[in-house]
Amino acid sequence: MKISLDDALAVDYLAESREHLATAEADLLALEQSGEAVAEERINRIFRAVHTIKGGAGFFDLVEIRELARDAEDILSLIRARKMVPTPVRVGVLLRATGRLSEMLQNPGASNEADNSEIVAALDALRAVDPPPVGREPRGTPHLRVLIVEDDFASRLLLQTFLSRYGECHIAVNGREAVEAVRAAWERGQSYDLICMDIMMPEMDGKEAVHQVRAMEEGRGIQSTYGAKIIMTTTVNDVKEVSQCFWELCDAYLMKPIDLGELLSKMKSVQLLP
Repeated sequence: MKISLDDALAVDYLAESREHLATAEADLLALEQSGEAVAEERINRIFRAVHTIKGGAGFFDLVEIRELARDAEDILSLIRARKMVPTPVRVGVLLRATGRLSEMLQNPGASNEADNSEIVAALDALRAVDPPPVGREPRGTPHLRVLIVEDDFASRLLLQTFLSRYGECHIAVNGREAVEAVRAAWERGQSYDLICMDIMMPEMDGKEAVHQVRAMEEGRGIQSTYGAKIIMTTTVNDVKEVSQCFWELCDAYLMKPIDLGELLSKMKSVQLLP
């Protein structure tokens, strides 16, 4: 679904993204000035802010914003995992990245023409460690494990029919069942590669289910970067739903009725398929 940047949904997303960046930059400045070691709450807040901007940018086809946010998120992921110390120099590079993101969000219509090669190179230079996913098979394996979380029969059938060509599909009809399915998969020594999660469901909604799934992964030492890829599906055309889902660390977002070509594109963009 293509949404104009003049649409109220896009305008609200851009305003909220600027607020996220302002908070992230304040946190980064505090890290730079104090020289403190990893402050978990602060780093997590910065990470979620950049992840939310990245996700929303993908939703609105703001390619350069999405790519720069992704590169900054990669560095923040290393800091969260305590594989990189947030030294003043490294924090300074992240501040340059967030500053550049702020500039592009001020003029989003021209952002896809921006040249971010210099700041991207600086971020790449920080990547001294490239940890492999923990407890997961490498991305791009030909047989995916998929969990479809959907209370509508027609939508479940559509997703199951399409996704079964890529691997084994399991079904949950609400968020509570989804959390239990993820927990049971871990207990079997397996994990899901892809979770398609509806937002509006009985018993437990999709946002809360994502929150619990991510908490479960982190409890096992697996960051969202290396966890299941979660694609949200909903009829709710509300930026708060979009932002809250990305804040809970989902990876992509599709409006219903689901376009299977767009779903395939999202699967490729999160590196589940080549």
